[in-house]
Amino acid sequence: MHIDLDAFFVSVERMERTELVGKPVVVGGSPDRRGVVAASSYEAREYGIHSGMPLKIAVRLCPWAIFVTGNHKKYRHVSHKFMDILAGFSPFLEPMGIDEAYLDVTGFESLHGSTREMAVKIRQAVSSGLGVSASIGIAGSKVAAKVASAMAKPDGLLEVPVGGDAGFLTPLEIGRLPGIGKKTEETLKSLGVKTLGQLAKMPPDSLKVRLGVYGETLIRYAGGMDDRPVEPPEEAKSISRETTFAKDTHDRGKLEAVLKHLSEQVGFSLRRRQRQTQCITIKLRFSDFTTITRSRTLSVATHTDRIIFDTGFKMLWKELDKSRLAVRLIGIGASRLGEKGQQMDMLADTSARQDKLEQVIDRIRLKYGFEAIQTGRTLKLDELFNKNGDMER
Repeated sequence: MHIDLDAFFVSVERMERTELVGKPVVVGGSPDRRGVVAASSYEAREYGIHSGMPLKIAVRLCPWAIFVTGNHKKYRHVSHKFMDILAGFSPFLEPMGIDEAYLDVTGFESLHGSTREMAVKIRQAVSSGLGVSASIGIAGSKVAAKVASAMAKPDGLLEVPVGGDAGFLTPLEIGRLPGIGKKTEETLKSLGVKTLGQLAKMPPDSLKVRLGVYGETLIRYAGGMDDRPVEPPEEAKSISRETTFAKDTHDRGKLEAVLKHLSEQVGFSLRRRQRQTQCITIKLRFSDFTTITRSRTLSVATHTDRIIFDTGFKMLWKELDKSRLAVRLIGIGASRLGEKGQQMDMLADTSARQDKLEQVIDRIRLKYGFEAIQTGRTLKLDELFNKNGDMER
């Protein structure tokens, strides 16, 4: 099964604000600020509004749409409940983001009468437990199940007969296949390929010239040949946080404050996962959309906010000295993660005190919210950001 929550962000907002039901809703923020659409209701989509579209374009397409600032902390909370519901039906669960997942139900369907009856129960559990609707596709492969769930939207269920994945996909337009974007679709149509059946019959070598090895994969998927198993998520190999400014900025004080805030979020996540990092990376996107990353390897692994920030700060200042362009986006990440261990360095006593202090701060933030405590460098954030979790991206 592929289970996908319908217009997830919008649905969560409507749970608290019933006046939004039945109206064109756009989640992403105020249209008079720079930003993009994070999600849109089906009513808004009728006007051509879609995820990733600049808000200023969305408001032109539908001036009477209701624009809502997203709350990612709230969405993650509902997402965790969603995954818990699915895990109750089968342990073979593979989340594919915040609002969708694959579920291998082989052998578990007999507990519910049939696979279809099981899917009906899942949809009922999601609706009653979360107050949102889910669309489900049932098939013998991941690719066919995902296509089926998309075709079942909104609030629907589509089951592909056993052994019928290829027959189900054959008549569909090529744009239905996951992984085929606009450019790939244009390339295929220029070759006279309009349906997945036609794509499945293409000689691999001829498509490999245009699309590389990925072309061979698309041919297999179009023919319903997808043997990828449903796999539980792997342990995160890195942890990062970033944010885009409403206006490009040269203000180094602002950049320092934001970097400090993001560093504290990364450190907080490391400590909660009992992990340490040995590599810090910063990310900068300038006003001309040039994007750079810079990394530094640490001599001793850490999960301490101060070391994460200090390392990123030095790289940030070095890059700002090189460029006169304003900054559009800033981010910091930790990689080369390992198990938490004793930090052995020349400042062991200081490190131990810092560790105890951060443990106390973490407990307060867990109870009262991340913004409950701010350090001196982050005080500017009161002016820069709201406190609904938008920074945690």
